[in-house]
Amino acid sequence: MPATFDQPLRIVTADLNDGRVVALLETHYATARAQTAPGSAHALDLSSLRAPDIRLCAAWSGDDLLCIGALRTLSPEHGEIKSMHVAQRARGRSVGSTMLRHLLDVARRRGMRQVSLETGSWAYFEPARALYRNHGFVDCAPFGDYAADPNSVFMTLNLDATGDARPD
Repeated sequence: MPATFDQPLRIVTADLNDGRVVALLETHYATARAQTAPGSAHALDLSSLRAPDIRLCAAWSGDDLLCIGALRTLSPEHGEIKSMHVAQRARGRSVGSTMLRHLLDVARRRGMRQVSLETGSWAYFEPARALYRNHGFVDCAPFGDYAADPNSVFMTLNLDATGDARPD
């Protein structure tokens, strides 16, 4: 059953010392690893998310952590969406879309012209791929340090275009 949000959703920079953030990140990391072939999971662990080129955000309703998502700077004009994860109880409530729009707005404010991502090719990742496609992402070749992998799907969005579809 979807969560009822008693308070408005607010997105802030995540505190990597907050146990609730750490727990959701650990769930994301473990789930991504379990749902991907060995050697093909690219979810970042907690120490990797502390890198200065990554901004991790958290979506809260009151004290309830509902979603995390990160933006990595690949270059001044190119960003990467990382570690998007919606808590099970919040799925189907547009929380992922809200977080993705927030990260895209951060990228635009930073002057980025393109945002890309890697996600899994397995059925488990279909909802994520659908979310990204609904926001205008299209399949692309591997980027950055990624290599072609049948277990990965690479997607990109040109921020100079009309923008993401912004579905409700």
